[in-house]
Amino acid sequence: MYTFLIVVYVLVSASLIGLVLIQHGKGADAGAAFGSGASGTVFGARGSANFLSRTTAWLAAVFFALSLVLAYFMHGRASQGSVVDAMPAKPATAVQVPVVPAVPTAKTDAAPAAAAAPQQAAPVTDAKPAAPAAADTAKPAAPATPKVPQ
Repeated sequence: MYTFLIVVYVLVSASLIGLVLIQHGKGADAGAAFGSGASGTVFGARGSANFLSRTTAWLAAVFFALSLVLAYFMHGRASQGSVVDAMPAKPATAVQVPVVPAVPTAKTDAAPAAAAAPQQAAPVTDAKPAAPAAADTAKPAAPATPKVPQ
């Protein structure tokens, strides 16, 4: 029943749109007064305007009546819950985020509160890492100095 009413509703709405587009506007009456060939139509000079306007009025009444009937049918089908409540629940997956200690940058004067934790990161410099212990006896390591842009 509901599907049949939807089909009739679509047909009535398409017919209503077609009839409204076929009708002449108010400006077309001035052209018809000077004999633009409207008197030779099937409905006569004024017959098509009355037929189309009456048919449009009847189709509009059927359209509104079907709208009310379909709204009444849909009111009975309404569920009490929401669409989100009807979805199946998915188990939550735990996401592990790695903890990275904060390193103060050159733009800030003080280290953030997270950097004051017991595990502090080594300062970032452009110096090469120290050579292995066997190489320390052959040649003393040069002190690490940061590069200064020129």
